[in-house]
Amino acid sequence: MAGVDSQGLLQIAMNVKDINRAVAFYRDVLGLPFLFQAGNLAFFDLGGLRLMLDISENERFDHPGSPLYFRVADIQAGHAHLVASGAQMEPEGPHVVHKDGSMELWMTFFDDGEGNLHALASEVLLAK
Repeated sequence: MAGVDSQGLLQIAMNVKDINRAVAFYRDVLGLPFLFQAGNLAFFDLGGLRLMLDISENERFDHPGSPLYFRVADIQAGHAHLVASGAQMEPEGPHVVHKDGSMELWMTFFDDGEGNLHALASEVLLAK
């Protein structure tokens, strides 16, 4: 047997405490395309991958989410936008987390207001 023949991820779930506050943050601060809301569930498009925000009513699913790493072209501009929007930023700001001969991987971490830690990430090509 060759496995389940996965065609990639369809959806990621992220637990939140206040669905309206979370929708406002992901839609208005991060600028993610809002798809729809159904009760305590809200859905966003992440370039073909759905992000589902959920107030979990099932204890099996009620746990902290994994960090999401949002790819951005300009990490300094992204960081400045989050700061100006009042996002809760980690104090170190944008910084290099990895460097090899051809690129630097930059990240800056923030809280979504729901207790979930996420990051902006940018791969910066180095001049040859």
